[in-house]
Amino acid sequence: MNNFFTRNIVLETDDVMLRPLELSDLEAYIAFAETEPETWIYSLVAAHGKENMTAYVNQALKDREQEKSYSFTVIDKSTGRIIGSTRFYDINLAFGYTQLGYTWYGKAYRGTGVNRQCKFLLLQFAFEDLGLERVEFRADASNARSIAAMKKIGCTVEGIMRSHMPNQNGGRRDSIVLSILKDEWESTVRTMLG
Repeated sequence: MNNFFTRNIVLETDDVMLRPLELSDLEAYIAFAETEPETWIYSLVAAHGKENMTAYVNQALKDREQEKSYSFTVIDKSTGRIIGSTRFYDINLAFGYTQLGYTWYGKAYRGTGVNRQCKFLLLQFAFEDLGLERVEFRADASNARSIAAMKKIGCTVEGIMRSHMPNQNGGRRDSIVLSILKDEWESTVRTMLG
């Protein structure tokens, strides 16, 4: 298999397409960063406003070059509009796991089924193309919306890491850890999401 990080991975359903993040996506990302800054309230990486979003995109591109993460831009196929982003990170192909996160969508696309479709595509790719055994998800333990979305796609809660990371307010956050295992994907999650 050729190097995962150099592959041009495009995943799609009838409604959404995920393709590699490109620098040319920045303008569309900035529009969300300026008009929907609350999107990043629980994020470890501030991406609200033009300056923060520019740094966010540049870091994501650099992380792919350094083989640390693989970011996708999410596109609404009916309009061709960029509507969000997501990524694989902490990727360890040799040990068969990755984390899936840094996921955000514009307000108009939350609760519409977009997340379900994107997660189906990413999990299918992780388990069936890459042959991974585990996909992990993490979030601020107080981010009820994200936790509910992860549970809805079939994630199992593993626990809370207390005082795990700094937050944007200068304090520390507890992080919830959830996961989907390959056998769970094969036995229930694929059918539930498909």
